[in-house]
Amino acid sequence: MIKSIIFDLDGTLLNTLEDLKESTNYALCQFHYPQRTLEEVRCFVGNGVRKLIERAVPSDCKNVEECLAIFKKNYSENMCNHTQPYNGILKILEELHNENLKIGVVSNKFDSAVKELCKKYFGDLIDVAIGQADDVPKKPAPDGVLKAMRILGSDKASTIYAGDSDVDVETAKNAGLKCIGVSWGFRSKDYLKGADFIIDSPSEIIKIVRSF
Repeated sequence: MIKSIIFDLDGTLLNTLEDLKESTNYALCQFHYPQRTLEEVRCFVGNGVRKLIERAVPSDCKNVEECLAIFKKNYSENMCNHTQPYNGILKILEELHNENLKIGVVSNKFDSAVKELCKKYFGDLIDVAIGQADDVPKKPAPDGVLKAMRILGSDKASTIYAGDSDVDVETAKNAGLKCIGVSWGFRSKDYLKGADFIIDSPSEIIKIVRSF
């Protein structure tokens, strides 16, 4: 029986892409670097904001740290301008909550942003939210997921993981969990190979959980 489900955040629960693009381009603009398109930023995300900025700046950039700091400050102030839950996500989270499942979020986004976004958009529906921090290695390292499981009081046999990218599939495997790959996020289905389930609609999540 599944008692806990752990979600990725960006591209899985929330469509954050437009706000990520705007803060990326704001930071790039401060150094007169070329602006990036939405599709470029889509390809850059998934491995944390440092990697996003490293991919966005020119290859000869000497200002990565400064650019990253500007991005994080701007994003912290503007991360809710366009961001919204994907259609059907709130309904599914409510159903899972009503069925007494514990719900966690583990993201490669910096920890303060993860906690603030989860609180704003999902409130008490999320039992634990963990982002990247000095003591939490980025996914696909399983540390964040394992930490969430400890807080939720769950084990591998009763937990399932859901995300939208190859990083998430690898994370689930590294944590020893079954994986749901969601196709509505930032990556195509090709990146979800290896997931135990690949779904096109949030409503399928509840069906998978009940099947256990």
